[in-house]
Amino acid sequence: MRLAEYTDYTLRVLMYCAAHPQRLVTIAELAERHGLSRNHLMKIVNDLARQGLLETTRGRGGGMRLLKDPAQIRIGDVVRASETDFRLVECFDLETNSCHLVPSCRLRQVIDRALKAYFRELDGATLADIVPAPSRTPRVQTVAVPVPKPGSRRNRS
Repeated sequence: MRLAEYTDYTLRVLMYCAAHPQRLVTIAELAERHGLSRNHLMKIVNDLARQGLLETTRGRGGGMRLLKDPAQIRIGDVVRASETDFRLVECFDLETNSCHLVPSCRLRQVIDRALKAYFRELDGATLADIVPAPSRTPRVQTVAVPVPKPGSRRNRS
């Protein structure tokens, strides 16, 4: 089983936003960072906004941010919403199934159990689980303070 690129990029958008909660993230930033098309990212961001996962702000100074706590976003839900087809074998679709082995085949049951196990794992993980916690401590910038040379005016008492 392989996730569609759309799903992969959807997860990347969410992960990037989760890693930068203190600010708005831009489409241009995501496109450059991941080497993706801006138009493709716009579709993904719009879908995520419609799902209530992202807040978007248009215009200068705009961007996007998560609307939910990363611990509340289950990876399984994201994958289900962005993937279009989980028919792993023909017999999963009863309308188009033409396999003659169906009456005696047990493959469908095995694959169905595997798919359910796959989603159990994904449902057990949240966005917070797959993104390192952002650093909450501000960076301290060190400033070099010149030390007076022996015999200089500042060093005399």
